[in-house]
Amino acid sequence: VAAVHAPPVEFLRQQLDVLADDLPPRAIKIGMLGTKELAVEVGRFLRDIKSRVGDGEEEPFVVLDPVMISTSGHKLIDDKAKAAMIEHVFSQADVLTPNKFEAEALLGRELNSPEDVEAGAKELLQMGVKAVLIKGGHSLAESKSATPLRPDLNATVGYAHDYFLSSEPPLDKDGDERLCDGCRGVWLRADRFDSANTHGTGCTLSSAIAAALAMGHQQRDIVSATSGSGAARAIYTIDACCLAKAYVTAGIARGVQLGKGPGPVIHTEFPSSHFTYPSIVLNPKARTSETPAFLPMAKASAKNTDGNDKPVLGKILPIVDTAEWVERLAKVKGMTDIQLRIKNEKDPEKILATVQKSQKACEAAGVRLWINDFWEAAVEAGCFGVHLGQEDLTRCADNGGLAKLHERKMALGISTHSYAELSAAIGVRPSYISLGPVFGTKSKNVAFDPQGLATVFKWQELLDPDMPLVAIGGINDQDAAAEVKEAGADCVAVIGAVTKADDIDAACQMLIDAME
Repeated sequence: VAAVHAPPVEFLRQQLDVLADDLPPRAIKIGMLGTKELAVEVGRFLRDIKSRVGDGEEEPFVVLDPVMISTSGHKLIDDKAKAAMIEHVFSQADVLTPNKFEAEALLGRELNSPEDVEAGAKELLQMGVKAVLIKGGHSLAESKSATPLRPDLNATVGYAHDYFLSSEPPLDKDGDERLCDGCRGVWLRADRFDSANTHGTGCTLSSAIAAALAMGHQQRDIVSATSGSGAARAIYTIDACCLAKAYVTAGIARGVQLGKGPGPVIHTEFPSSHFTYPSIVLNPKARTSETPAFLPMAKASAKNTDGNDKPVLGKILPIVDTAEWVERLAKVKGMTDIQLRIKNEKDPEKILATVQKSQKACEAAGVRLWINDFWEAAVEAGCFGVHLGQEDLTRCADNGGLAKLHERKMALGISTHSYAELSAAIGVRPSYISLGPVFGTKSKNVAFDPQGLATVFKWQELLDPDMPLVAIGGINDQDAAAEVKEAGADCVAVIGAVTKADDIDAACQMLIDAME
């Protein structure tokens, strides 16, 4: 940075008002506010634009990148401008995106550990913003002082860790938390690229967050809930942060040297690669390689060339709610996997009895049994695997369940419906990941809209090629199964297509054939 020029306040006011009248925003990204007067004016504009929102309408999202210190560490604004930004703009911001040095300048102290970052994020929330993303472009090893790097932080150096914290409640209307809900505090991880060409990464990240939030806002506003864009309609702040981190990581990976200083981050495309898509990790101090993976499963379409005898996930995964249905399906020719989803039962003894009866039938038939949600019963009955929804995944993790599943070398499948949920699932390293509902369904009340085939294709792009993708929801016949197979699914989870069939054996075989 050679020089900074702050525009006259009157010019900024006219520019903002003209844009607001001509192109009412769905999202607003704010960068450097170089003077006190500019910060006050932007605060006025934000209050005015939000006052125009009608009843039942979403307010425009506001992303504030508090540009105060350059990537190279140079101070860009004075203390009066900083104070005015905190007083007039913070209260209007949906998410604040400081880098390490900017967060330290706001807090008045250094952040030298994940614990420091987490505590700092809580203090930043108390300054009035709804959420904060402390960016990890600068590693915790970078410090203005001669503070030595603690041995337990060595694992963090190879990753770009961002920490997200929100004052908003969980997305679930009953208050059940997901691992990706910002009220818990969320660590986003991506590989760190050894590149000097990172000019503009912070501005690009905040702009990408705003663009993703605008996309979600638009989808919810003008696109039908049944249009098949469920993940896009579900883009909220944490989802936008996941997408933006993937976008910036891809840009750094393709950075080129231009001019004398660091080259710019490259602007690419909507995230489309598992190499750059972030995971949500429970322990930022542990390397990914130190986080044990659940029992790996091979895709039915994959050729085993690595010499490992991985169990092969079946082409179909029927979901039923009674032991009697499990016993019936276990006898179907070609059946390899069945999921038991027990409904309307809370008595642990009855649940265990149903699981044990189902496991006995599957053992006799050589079929693998997956238990939906009730992981304790699955462990006790010695089942092959467990399938968890996002809220049950959180409960399992919080109660030591993931460790118990690891101890028993059990398989784990995880449901996903949104981009942040995908990051959370990737971080757990499960045996398979499912996406749903692909089409409209009446078999289960779901909080997410139909995903459509385009989202199946997108998930297939963002997943590691070795990770099986299971599609679920509204797959009622072989034609629907063939469509999701073409879009990239490796297995279809089905309910009515089997349980409502006149000829169950024939229906299962047609579904299996459709997935060839």
